Amino acid sequence: MFSTYDVIVVGAGHAGCEAAAAAANMGSRVLLITMNLQTIAQMSCNPAMGGVAKGQIVREIDAMGGYSGIVTDKSMIQFRMLNKSKGPAMWSPRAQSDRMLFAATWRQMLENTQKVEFYQDMVNGLIIEKGVVRGVVTSMGNRIYSRSVVLTNGTFLNGIIHIGEKQFGGGRMAEKAATGITEQLVNEGFESSRLKTGTPPRIDGRSLDYSKMEEQKGDENPVGFSYLDIPLPKEQRSCWITYTNSVVHDILKTGFDRSPMFAGRIDGIGPRYCPSIEDKLNRFADKERHQLFIEPEGWNTVEIYVNGFSTSLPEEVQYEALRNIPGFAQFKAFRPGYAIEYDYFPPTQLNHTLETKIIKNLFLAGQINGTTGYEEAACQGLMAGINAHQNINFLEPVILDRSEAYIGVLIDDLISKGTEEPYRMFTSRAEFRTLLRQDNADMRLTEKSFNLGLASAARLEAVNIKKIEVAKITRILQESSVDPTEAEQMLSEKKMSPLIQKQKAAALLLRPNLDLSIMCAGIPALEEKLREFAPHSLEQAEIQLKYEVYIKKEKELVQRISQLEQLSIPETFDYDRLSALSMEALIKFKKIKPRTLGQASRISGVNPTDIQILMVYMGR
Repeated sequence: MFSTYDVIVVGAGHAGCEAAAAAANMGSRVLLITMNLQTIAQMSCNPAMGGVAKGQIVREIDAMGGYSGIVTDKSMIQFRMLNKSKGPAMWSPRAQSDRMLFAATWRQMLENTQKVEFYQDMVNGLIIEKGVVRGVVTSMGNRIYSRSVVLTNGTFLNGIIHIGEKQFGGGRMAEKAATGITEQLVNEGFESSRLKTGTPPRIDGRSLDYSKMEEQKGDENPVGFSYLDIPLPKEQRSCWITYTNSVVHDILKTGFDRSPMFAGRIDGIGPRYCPSIEDKLNRFADKERHQLFIEPEGWNTVEIYVNGFSTSLPEEVQYEALRNIPGFAQFKAFRPGYAIEYDYFPPTQLNHTLETKIIKNLFLAGQINGTTGYEEAACQGLMAGINAHQNINFLEPVILDRSEAYIGVLIDDLISKGTEEPYRMFTSRAEFRTLLRQDNADMRLTEKSFNLGLASAARLEAVNIKKIEVAKITRILQESSVDPTEAEQMLSEKKMSPLIQKQKAAALLLRPNLDLSIMCAGIPALEEKLREFAPHSLEQAEIQLKYEVYIKKEKELVQRISQLEQLSIPETFDYDRLSALSMEALIKFKKIKPRTLGQASRISGVNPTDIQILMVYMGR
């Protein structure tokens, strides 16, 4: 029945879907195996994509030829650009999605992707011969052979679900856990550990009183995620904001003695930046209330996601506490919140391609590597799929630098530093975030993607047109002079000091609280010159001019740091010969085997003296 595939992808969550699409679009024959074909691309937690730093990742996935941005645009019910009051390096797109439409669109796109095949079964073992993966073994006894395997098991490896004192096996509510893989890999020499995550109750939206909450509407002019021209919804659904209070907190605390987290029944560490409500009360005891976001699950459902109320407390405690939240007095629940504990493999056991160091042609992506979030999983799946194809075809690996993409930051952090808690991306993790903006991901990555056979010629042409337009706009602004009388009314309305003499439009643009749209509205002659250009080109030119000094400084820093990145360390380097190294550096270097001096310098516990010793020895 089964022939030999180029790539087998195990798991059809966000990582698995991107891995399958990428490898297939590059020319590999792919088999996507999942325990349930009806839950492909399931949004297991909140029905949203993007957010701070996460939105930048989705834009990068799109520029690299992935599907997440397209699917999100086709299924969104609300769009917001976060952090618009801050600088553009912090702007982050976020969209609420229709949960069912999101999954259906993903499946449709995969089914329309040539060379992707599907099979429903549980993979509970790998075929490994002489340190090379040769395929998988399923629970029904099928041995399916392939040239590479990508594991994207999410929270399913030996998953245990916790609700108060109840616990039962499962990778997601009403879905069984996956067994066998962890045990086999540990026998092969891998290190595994446990993490936990959680999810809030789901509520019947018809039972809520929205008059007691604050409405949160979407942006008036949504821009979406994909750089392709995807039609966006003409209408949007509102989200709502409400808060916990002291009564709610007191009720929740009555269940702490039955909480699996506090009672020690959960060994895994949970996400620090998306804690359960009981964890919030414990860690932030001084806070009188916590914000909750009431998020609709789609266009045609009444189901509501209570963002901020993740919990594994007993059901009766959850429900009693919810009744005391403004707007929830008469609520009805669809299902309770729960925590899930699962196996993961510390990612220091991987190369930057996401191939394991122990078994050749075996790749890991997503929560199996200790990350949390759809976006973090999806970008790993994309890169694992790309590199699985490259590997089996003896092509150069594809590794994004920290200065190229948030994806590069994420993978380098995982490989170099590892993680003992669910890893979530933040803008603060990227030292070059002024360069890695959501607005320029296409200009950073599309050419690379096109050369890999992922981005279409139309995408590349659009980027080239954008670059030409940005250059033209910049030149117009640098050459156009603004007369004091032309700008007088505009500056007066903005309570800014008037011009004393003529000034170039580019220089005037540098004033705080003054942007290109205001200038065009107040200076008709300038608006006339810029009328023909696309909005995204105008925005790009404005950002480059306004932040030229900061961008230049970051580029200079990239050049300095790249000198360390270009100094490769042989894989067979004998660190034991460096007697002056600190013991911690010696242990970390031997375990992680950094590719370059740059990576070595980012390993936690390694100090500058260790790097200097390494540089001196390599210089010899």
